[in-house]
Amino acid sequence: MAITQLRLHAVAGALMMALQAPVAVGQGADTLPIQVPTEAQLAEFPRMTGFRLSPDGKHLLAVESRNDTRNILVWKTDNLAAKPQVIGASAMQIQTANFLKNDMLAVTLSQPFDARIDDTLTKTFISKLLVTDLEGKVWTEPLASGEIIRDDIAKRLATLSQPTIKSRMLGDPDHVLVESDGLGKDRDLFRYNVRTGTAARVLRMGENDIEVVVDGKGQPRAKTRAGSDSKGLFVSTELRNPASGAWEEHFRSYVKDRDLVSIVGLTPNPKTVVLRSNVGRDFTALYEYDAEQRKTLGTLFEHKYFDANGVRRAANGESEAGTDYDGFNYVGLHGNEVHWINPQFDAVIQGVAQSLGIAKVAQPLVDVASGQRANVQMLDGVAVTIAGFHDGEVPIYLLRVSGLTYPTEHYLLRGQKMSLLAKERPQLDRRALGTASFTYYKARDGLNIPAFLTVPNPKLCGPGPYAAVVHPHGGPWARDNMGFDNSGWVPMLASRCHVVLQPQYRGSADWGRTLWKAGDAEWGQKMQDDKDDGANWLVSEKLADPKRIAMFGFSYGGYAAMAAAVRPNSIYKCAISGAGVSDIERIWARFYTNPFFRDSQEPTVRGLSPLDQADKIKIPIMVYHGERDQIVPLVQSELFVDKARKSSQKVDYHVLKDYAHGPAWTRETMTRQLTLISQYLAKDCGGSGL
Repeated sequence: MAITQLRLHAVAGALMMALQAPVAVGQGADTLPIQVPTEAQLAEFPRMTGFRLSPDGKHLLAVESRNDTRNILVWKTDNLAAKPQVIGASAMQIQTANFLKNDMLAVTLSQPFDARIDDTLTKTFISKLLVTDLEGKVWTEPLASGEIIRDDIAKRLATLSQPTIKSRMLGDPDHVLVESDGLGKDRDLFRYNVRTGTAARVLRMGENDIEVVVDGKGQPRAKTRAGSDSKGLFVSTELRNPASGAWEEHFRSYVKDRDLVSIVGLTPNPKTVVLRSNVGRDFTALYEYDAEQRKTLGTLFEHKYFDANGVRRAANGESEAGTDYDGFNYVGLHGNEVHWINPQFDAVIQGVAQSLGIAKVAQPLVDVASGQRANVQMLDGVAVTIAGFHDGEVPIYLLRVSGLTYPTEHYLLRGQKMSLLAKERPQLDRRALGTASFTYYKARDGLNIPAFLTVPNPKLCGPGPYAAVVHPHGGPWARDNMGFDNSGWVPMLASRCHVVLQPQYRGSADWGRTLWKAGDAEWGQKMQDDKDDGANWLVSEKLADPKRIAMFGFSYGGYAAMAAAVRPNSIYKCAISGAGVSDIERIWARFYTNPFFRDSQEPTVRGLSPLDQADKIKIPIMVYHGERDQIVPLVQSELFVDKARKSSQKVDYHVLKDYAHGPAWTRETMTRQLTLISQYLAKDCGGSGL
């Protein structure tokens, strides 16, 4: 389906509220003053997000935010101008929604939750999965017990429990496959009737089972299981024999080696599966595996610069028996990207990009392990993604467009007609957010470090060099991507004329085994050197003023900010730590009872513990933490702040009410977080501001 040009239409009626923006960022926008967003504007929830297409293509849904209230809106795709069905919730906040069936929805909701355990008040949030119809008249909680629970612990576990939809079983009008979460009871698979609320167990999972892979008919076909032998802890990949029904081990990978082996796709042939593996290689690749012959038939997909991670079916995303896949997923610059083997879908993406005026650039890519380089044609800082597809008489595509400096937009393509459904953040002037790119810089030992770079708009901020913020991600076994930063951190910093560097330092995941393992036992050492080397690279590129550099990070990034404050010869004027780890021994002691953590990650967590030197910090620091954080406990910040205040440097500390480990529960909480960061950098960093 070759598409060279698409006609762009704005949807009328009920959707127009989401399309209205104070500034038109298209043709003629440069004649208007650039509008710098306020912290409150950056803290707003997306006006509309989470668009989903029903399996039959007849309905469309989205989650709409009005202030702190979120509703589900449902339209008929052949009449988007009509008033949508509105589904709301009073006691809990709607987070996501999706079609289970053509006329039934799965909805996740959350709310604050306080529990008193052994006279200690624990503040957190809970999430619930509920099922409802397209009008929101009847709500049911899958696998909820009808028994009266009197025991306090049992009540707490029932409150915290949240099952998972394993398969929508689209060929069955009434049933889905649900996995219980194991809180207070066995973790099993159930065939759940979305209309009657009844459930029947189809698989009793073992206590060491990790993950079960099922097909679109709800049949379990593969699983991973934990175990140990004389060589250590391992993950066993098992397949179900189609003749006997018995589970048979096909692969065994040892946790300490960090080999990744898993089944990520099911084929129409019950004897073959799609295998994901990084055994003997730097990046994971996809293979076709014959279970009956116990041999790999060949490589299905590999990427020279990114990890492959699965298969993609455009229509419904499920591995329903009898269907094949349309592409392969890999962890690219924009996160989960697709290499389409069906040219129809790539043609649509290129046509949409052309219609929106999104240019292509030659993007340099480097293999960190080998140093091999290539220039690859990519869209300039923006990804166009097919979020849904229905192959009817008139094909329907649900499309998402997003980038670090391009707030997410949603479109519907019917045949040759493309309609703008919604801009998630129409209040933002894209020109104020600068320009984003992907690059590499050399660490002091010669390792190539990937990084995302956001440079302020010179029409707003003048020519560089600029004040700079090194912004490391959390994890550390995680990574950033070029999608729009819904936390508001990067757009806020760039709109305040700060150049922002997001280093993918050694220890980051999904950049290949070499970069991942290079961070082992290097906390606050070589991992921290990578961040400092990034700051020095900004100076060498004349992007940053060497006297105006700060570090800001959250979670592990907060740890890095604390480490920056205590390390000698700091190149930073100040640091900001959000929910940071200050005592690495204390935080990881929580996980020492987990044998898989002991074998895999615990030995890698070695190095600098900022708390040990907190009374000797070299630069001012602001620390903030959410009172409901159960990932990194509040005490990690409290201990650091108490000791750091004995130093000669200024220490600011803030506890955010009703904030966990992100995201924020209310716009007010998010506004306060962004305001603290913005004002500290503007006025207090180093005593005079950055």
